[in-house]
Amino acid sequence: MTEHRTGTPAEWLDARLELLKAEKELTRLSDDLARQRRELPWVRVEKDYRFDTEDGEATLTDLFHGRSQLIVYHFMYAPHWDEGCPSCSGLADGFDETHLHLQNHDVAFTAISRAPLEKLVAYRDRMGWSFPWASSGPSDFNFDFNVSFTEESVAKGQSYNYRALDGWMLDPANLPFEGPGMSAFALDDGVVHHTYSAFARGCDVLWTMWQWLDRAPLGRNEGDTSWFRRHDEYEHSYR
Repeated sequence: MTEHRTGTPAEWLDARLELLKAEKELTRLSDDLARQRRELPWVRVEKDYRFDTEDGEATLTDLFHGRSQLIVYHFMYAPHWDEGCPSCSGLADGFDETHLHLQNHDVAFTAISRAPLEKLVAYRDRMGWSFPWASSGPSDFNFDFNVSFTEESVAKGQSYNYRALDGWMLDPANLPFEGPGMSAFALDDGVVHHTYSAFARGCDVLWTMWQWLDRAPLGRNEGDTSWFRRHDEYEHSYR
């Protein structure tokens, strides 16, 4: 363990009560941010995106499966990759049970990647998942929602996380590359609207592992990420 100050139970309680004030303020701020997200203007989706799914070719409207809302996780899985992104895979470990609750709250859910459907299904089987997964390979969906980047798309002025690309992102040696994110859509009177998207650390809160580690004594310990792997790559897997 790292060196850390110690104290009596009374000192701990005093410090904990002080921290509780900050936690309650964060909760109130989070509630207000959720309200602000809901108040964002909706933008009509004009393109007729097509996806490969296990039920055949599907439109964005089809992905709602009769519900009024849709949440998409932009899973990093490029067409030439042999397996999905390790970080996205860690986040996806929590999708199966969660998306069932979403469905019963009028919210459809699917992961979307550029890799061919057969790769997605095979990788999902390997991981033991069951959530819906669609391939956006036939469309511009990933590029329009700024989670896939090639030399051509970057030359057209693509941004990531609402900022201009810089550094390694602009280095041709690192292109093409994929970025993580999530997007939300609403279906209103037969018209699909884009309502919200978040990228990079904007998705932190969706990853349950980080939430648990933020409450562990040493936190995320992000200075050394060599321990982190896909769940079937740990020496001792509990799955």
